[in-house]
Amino acid sequence: MQAEMPAARLGIAQAVDEVDIGALGRALWRRKRWIVGLTLAAASLAFAAAKLVTPLYKSEARVLIEARENIFLRPEAEKLTERSAVVDPEAVTSQVQLVLSRDLAGEVIRKLKLGERGEFDPVLRGLSRLKLYLVHLGLVKDPMEETPEERVLKSYFDRLVAYSVERSRVIAIEFQSENSDLAAQAANAVAEGYLVLQQAAKQDQSRAASQWLAGEIETLRKKVAEAESKVEQYRASTNLFVGTNNTTLSNQQLGDVNAQLSAARAQKADAEAKARIIRESLRSGGPVEFSDIVNSELMRRLSEQRVTLQAQLAEQSSTLLDQHPRIKELRAQIADLERQLRLEADRLARSLENDSKLADARVASLVASLEQLKRSAASTNEQDVELRALDRDAKSQRDLLESYLAKYREASARDNIGAASPEARIISRAVVSTTPAYPKTLATVLVAALGTLVLSVGCIVTGELLGAASGVPAPAPARREPVTPPAESLAKKAAPANAEAAADAAVPGVLPPLVAIESKPMPNPSAAGGIPHDAIASFARELQASGRQGSRIVLLGAQRQMPVARVAIALARKLAEKARVVVTDLMFEPPGLSAIAVDRDAPGIGDLVAGSASFGQIITRDRYSAAHLVMAGAAARPAHAILNSRQFSLAIEALAHSYDHLVINAGSLGDLPLELLAPLAPRAALVADESGNALTVSTQERLGAAGFRDVTVLPGAPAGSDTPLTGSRAAA
Repeated sequence: MQAEMPAARLGIAQAVDEVDIGALGRALWRRKRWIVGLTLAAASLAFAAAKLVTPLYKSEARVLIEARENIFLRPEAEKLTERSAVVDPEAVTSQVQLVLSRDLAGEVIRKLKLGERGEFDPVLRGLSRLKLYLVHLGLVKDPMEETPEERVLKSYFDRLVAYSVERSRVIAIEFQSENSDLAAQAANAVAEGYLVLQQAAKQDQSRAASQWLAGEIETLRKKVAEAESKVEQYRASTNLFVGTNNTTLSNQQLGDVNAQLSAARAQKADAEAKARIIRESLRSGGPVEFSDIVNSELMRRLSEQRVTLQAQLAEQSSTLLDQHPRIKELRAQIADLERQLRLEADRLARSLENDSKLADARVASLVASLEQLKRSAASTNEQDVELRALDRDAKSQRDLLESYLAKYREASARDNIGAASPEARIISRAVVSTTPAYPKTLATVLVAALGTLVLSVGCIVTGELLGAASGVPAPAPARREPVTPPAESLAKKAAPANAEAAADAAVPGVLPPLVAIESKPMPNPSAAGGIPHDAIASFARELQASGRQGSRIVLLGAQRQMPVARVAIALARKLAEKARVVVTDLMFEPPGLSAIAVDRDAPGIGDLVAGSASFGQIITRDRYSAAHLVMAGAAARPAHAILNSRQFSLAIEALAHSYDHLVINAGSLGDLPLELLAPLAPRAALVADESGNALTVSTQERLGAAGFRDVTVLPGAPAGSDTPLTGSRAAA
């Protein structure tokens, strides 16, 4: 048996492979009448069943959840503040559960008397024979074992659907019933009952708050009365009575005496100053004209007489001589009036001096009274502190009582069913539907027909496959495998292993694959054009150890015949053994790096700046190492203009971010402007014949002045022969 099972499975798999689509199509066509007959029969039965089922009508009501608080019922401190009316999705979902609550269901059932309808209580209609049989078998629960409330609630929740409309604060309430009028009434009753529940919850909250506040207010009234009684008793026992402005009598007396003392001192100073000024005017013989003197009645009359006599003197002087008796008489009268004015001023000065003495005596008396009051106030400070503590306690209790009284009034005002507004409103009432929601006759017929069609087709296909597996020959000829031509087969066998790499290399802009470098013994440095391989290897290790500080390096020659290009290539090949390296050539005069480039005709950095080449086109590869090359290219503009262009700076930054090391071959020292290279690559390597001679030292100082932070000297002899760049292959 176990040996036959794999064989059977193998036969089925072979049959499946042998049976084609044409054979299955012909088998289905031969049984088309049977398929169509079954499909029409299933559609007819589904149509008849849909017509026999009692239809159910659906009505829908919609409720919008929003904050509908009356601003006039807010506390006074919150009437001017704006409250957020945003309702989160969790709150809407919670309101949906409130719509589906049992309390609301009980209210709707009692309001619409659903328990008296056989639609909601199946016991009133009686159980059918089929249901009785299922109850006896234990497949269906006996409805008689449930209470009438449970039966009605179960039917009610089977017909009620409530859900939140997506991306809104709207709740849809759907209700189904055999009676279309009842469906609309029930949906509207659920919506209205939901609003009543919200309103009643607010009313209960306000009523509970007012009841709690009433009890707290009675307790606080007693506490306030006790605290105020303690304050008055302590004030009476310590004689700390309160005067005006809520201050004690001792403090008030102290303030009054202090004010009187200040006024007496001011009066004394004023009298002394006036008397002194009058005395000085009298001694100097100047005019005595002060407010107190001018306001004197006697001084006013004397001044008027003097003015009259001076007028007469002026009038008589126009016709009479100075020695005339009338002129002498007038002058004598004026002198007498002047003397009387000075006497009156002297009298006023003595009066002011006497006033100053009186003020001084009053100041002394007030100072004594003030000192006595200070001593009295100092003795009552401790009692005053205790009194203020009792007063603060009474005030806090009084403030709390007043706040509770305000809240109690607000809660009592809201304790009214008409004042509390629900947090929702009905935006769409349910209407009577004339189209049954269940069953969907057309959908039922289509589903039954389609299901029967698929089932019959599946049975036929399965039978064909099983027949093929049992040995029945397939009606369609077997498929033939395509024959590969001999030429094509030979071409496939002759294809190289790296065909994909060769295809990529043929596409413009794609770099060719890297070629492994054979390790050969390093030749003598003297045979490689004076390249110091040991110094280059040491410098390469230093650059690798310095991290980002060694990612950009500029190579320059102290003299024109220095092998800067060969040193740059040797350094790049050494770095390429462990990192990604690119060499950028800035020598715009031939020969350049094309001798070692895979693509000798590739454009360079000059073409990129001129706009005739893209960034991907200027990058090629060294034929003898893993290093990449960017040649100088055709320089249509001067080197100074190319290095000063924004395209050149962007290209250098892009290369520095794409590779681990960027080696720039800048040629001899006098070819390119150093101040433009230093910001792009702050590290430099100077190729010189001797490291300590005067030329090398001055060149180092020049590089430092140009902005290079680190300058390394690599020894190298001037190239005496045109040794090709490919001669450094072993050194790489």
